[in-house]
Amino acid sequence: MTVSHTQAFTPALAELPPDTDLDAILRDLADNHVAAPEGRKQDGLADIAADAREHGIDLNIIVIPGNPGIEAKLRDLATEVGEQEQGTVVVFSDDWVGTWSDTYSRARLEWAEDKAKYRGPAHTEEAARIFVDRMKSEEGLSWTLITAVLVAGLVAIIAGLYVVKSRRAAGASDTAKDREPVA
Repeated sequence: MTVSHTQAFTPALAELPPDTDLDAILRDLADNHVAAPEGRKQDGLADIAADAREHGIDLNIIVIPGNPGIEAKLRDLATEVGEQEQGTVVVFSDDWVGTWSDTYSRARLEWAEDKAKYRGPAHTEEAARIFVDRMKSEEGLSWTLITAVLVAGLVAIIAGLYVVKSRRAAGASDTAKDREPVA
């Protein structure tokens, strides 16, 4: 019996980190756009979220204790929250970061995440500040512009080679007509 690829390779369901109560997180986000475990101070993170909002980043910050089995669970949680809250959602665990946004590209989010990872549970505010600062900063390179320039350059090279080749072909046929056949 032949196995269909669609049956053998089905995508995994999105999983939230263990012991995560989505409804409790959504209730906690309602007051200051920050959700953190019981007993964890939210004031610094709330200030960072407010600063991000002043700069046009509709940000919700979630902190969960420990690290889930895989980092993708943080993105799954951010996606679940983002689909209900909209804007940009960042989820911090002890060492990892997961994000979702309906405003920013995945590349931009990943770029901002990179420097915010591996800060430890005592430095969540520092990680959040780094994330927001990178989201506020302008991207150094416009990959769209770089791609457009490279494609235009490639088209110009191909057109130039076509012109050279057609001139050589025309010159070669003229030279062949001028020659006398050798008997």
